[in-house]
Amino acid sequence: MIRKYSATIISIALALGLCCVVGSVSCRNSRVAQAEDVIPAQPDYADSTQWYITQRDAPVDLFYIFSTETGDYTIEGIPCHYADTRNDSIRQLLFGEMLGVDQLLSGSLNYYSPYYRQCTLQTFTSDSLVAARVPIAMTDWRKAFAYYLAHFNQGRPFILAGFSQGGMAVVDLLKQMDTATRSRMVAAYVIGWKVTDDDLAMSSNFRPAHDSADLGVTVCYNSVRDNGCTIPMISEGNKMTVNPVNWRTDATPATLVSPISPDTLTVTLDTATMLLQVQGYSGTDYVIPLIGREGNYHGLEISLYAPSLRRNMSLRAERFLALRSQ
Repeated sequence: MIRKYSATIISIALALGLCCVVGSVSCRNSRVAQAEDVIPAQPDYADSTQWYITQRDAPVDLFYIFSTETGDYTIEGIPCHYADTRNDSIRQLLFGEMLGVDQLLSGSLNYYSPYYRQCTLQTFTSDSLVAARVPIAMTDWRKAFAYYLAHFNQGRPFILAGFSQGGMAVVDLLKQMDTATRSRMVAAYVIGWKVTDDDLAMSSNFRPAHDSADLGVTVCYNSVRDNGCTIPMISEGNKMTVNPVNWRTDATPATLVSPISPDTLTVTLDTATMLLQVQGYSGTDYVIPLIGREGNYHGLEISLYAPSLRRNMSLRAERFLALRSQ
């Protein structure tokens, strides 16, 4: 298993590292929102170039929303705080994660991942910037999901997943989801983000996962070496966590043979903070630019647990199909 994933995991660990792009790039069809801001043109989801799709003729889909891969840059000298989904250099960063997650998690599932005008990393340095900028990204992921349901899904069950900013998107889409759509949702994976009291108050669509096979649930977790390594913007106030190694919601430790380092790890859920405490990791402690802390394993949330997540998505999908056929 480690040999099978080794090359891909190295690449995805880099891709999921919240890369910071700084520089001047050209941008077609962008508009100036203010004298100090440029907003790229909205993606057209009828355009196949605005999607990464792997159609495997499977009975279940995986719809994935990628994490923050871009940093602030300039367009003709004017700052831009959003990914331009038509710019080749930026698309390459986004494509790297979409491809990596498809290889790591999809298995036999159909895979759909939309390009969207994600907010840049600098946005997440303050709550006020998040509040001001996220609506642009939100417009895109909502439209992408609606287009997927109308044109691609064809009534199949689906798994909804996202990492970091993509996890924020999953939370938002759950709050917007109607009953008929939710009835086809196998599970939602909020990876490296949080579900807060405010989220729970806004929708009854959040049902915490309690084991490896329950359906229609939300899988959520954040990993740290210890509680002092928390990034508040990402995980503070989280109200639901399941250990993605033993699929328990109590403090029972789980043993994980690391797929990305020569370690045998112990992963324990701290039920007070809802953080996964990971002991024994000897790999490079990648620190996210601007908001990161040493000992926070945010950049590893997919690659560290990839084999377990992949098996779990397959298990839930198979159980959903089995129950539906009865």
